[in-house]
Amino acid sequence: MQAKDYDAWYQTPRGSWIGEQEYRLLRRLLQPTAGQCMIDVGCGTGYFTRRFAADGVRVSGVDPDAAMISYAQSQKIADESYLYGDARALPFPDRSFDYCIAVASLCFIQEQELALAEMVRVTRKRIAIGFLNRNSLLYWQKGRHGGSGAYCGAHWHTPAEVRRLFHDLPVSNLQLRSAIYLPGGNRFARAVDACLQQWPLIGGFLVAAADIG
Repeated sequence: MQAKDYDAWYQTPRGSWIGEQEYRLLRRLLQPTAGQCMIDVGCGTGYFTRRFAADGVRVSGVDPDAAMISYAQSQKIADESYLYGDARALPFPDRSFDYCIAVASLCFIQEQELALAEMVRVTRKRIAIGFLNRNSLLYWQKGRHGGSGAYCGAHWHTPAEVRRLFHDLPVSNLQLRSAIYLPGGNRFARAVDACLQQWPLIGGFLVAAADIG
């Protein structure tokens, strides 16, 4: 899928709603303020990078796909920056950023423990990592048998798997939350999502957030 086509999905009614719910959950778990700095690992076309940049956060997006980085640079809305890079060896010193996000990018990396350790290494305050939730309706629609569309080849995590990934890392106050319970995005799905935010972890978008140290 070309970068512009991938990004265009966020302009559709369903994509716009899903992107908004995911962004709100990330923001609620991190609560960054204007002027603080953040790294977006596996930023792709820069959708979430731009969202945080629009709120005054100084964001650097990193991605191993040169075409995605080129597209993201062409869509800049503030002073966000984009860099070609590998999540398994991030090109930054320790504790370079106040916050770190990664939205479903870890699902496509084989060495997940190494990549997650790198994200923790470059972060000072708090991290929020978005996963695709195996315990969700979205998995049954898009994730089975190797996945389809943009989900092809992705690893879908259970909450227990996510907790194990963080077990030996220097983090504290680990929280797991989910969103996108009914991924259709219609009026009923939106109402259900608004009611179930504190319910069991069965939303398609699973986020693990933790303090560093």
